[in-house]
Amino acid sequence: MEFPKAEIEALWCPWRVEYFEREDRNPNFLEEAARAHDDAAHLVVTRRKNTFLMMNRYPYSVGHLMAVPYRKTADLSSLGENEVLELWELAVHAQALLRATMKAQGFNIGLNLGSGAGAGVPDHLHLHIVPRWEGDTNFMPVLGGTRLLSEGLQALYNKLVEAQNRLAA
Repeated sequence: MEFPKAEIEALWCPWRVEYFEREDRNPNFLEEAARAHDDAAHLVVTRRKNTFLMMNRYPYSVGHLMAVPYRKTADLSSLGENEVLELWELAVHAQALLRATMKAQGFNIGLNLGSGAGAGVPDHLHLHIVPRWEGDTNFMPVLGGTRLLSEGLQALYNKLVEAQNRLAA
């Protein structure tokens, strides 16, 4: 059986250079983002008194955001009431931003607590907010072991900040 196409098509993904140029993943990136003064460099979208909202640099899906307490803890029960409230308020804020910028139709929101639960940073809990769309599944992750991300991090970061400014006005 022949391959169905006579020629191989090119799939251009110029934004992927953002990943290739990076060093190994920094296990302390959440702590560094918490202390950073350059929000754009750390993809921090907004800050509250006890928590902040940032883009996931290695997203499951384009627009994947994380609400993070400044205080490093792996234990959900160690969070104070204000930290818990702000994390959930940021989840609501993230949904508004993602609806405004990406027309998100649904969301997966949750925590991966501990490495056994799939936490990439098991010692600093964070709430994932992942936008979803009807029919957004495809064969690439299953057959090709590859995720397709339709927009670069910096371009989306700029859109999220602009949407945030519009919503605040």
